[in-house]
Amino acid sequence: MKKFVGFLIASASLALASIDANAQAPSDIPEEMNTLMTKYTCIACHRPNQRLVGPAYADVAKKKYSNEEIVNLIYNPIPAHWPGYPPMASMKQVPKEDAMKLAVWINSLDGSPAKKGGAGKAKPKGKKA
Repeated sequence: MKKFVGFLIASASLALASIDANAQAPSDIPEEMNTLMTKYTCIACHRPNQRLVGPAYADVAKKKYSNEEIVNLIYNPIPAHWPGYPPMASMKQVPKEDAMKLAVWINSLDGSPAKKGGAGKAKPKGKKA
């Protein structure tokens, strides 16, 4: 009986947290992205410009991952890329088309075009003469 009551309390807490996360979705998220982020529960851990459970999407964009790399990280997170954060669950239920839409939007938060491929980080730029 105690396990059942504990399960009910945990379930109710998760449901309330989900509703609360959706209600607090920032207004700076485009409607289409907010719909996708809510559908796949991204909004529970991420915000565009604020650290939550996971890194802010603007911080992800600063890493200069290609769109394809972000899609791969949605499906196969690499916790070593984000020390100090809890590991992200693999989100293999997100269709590739939706994952790509999210990746393109995430990279747009950096204000510069995403690179076409290669390693996960951009090379530092030197001073021009």
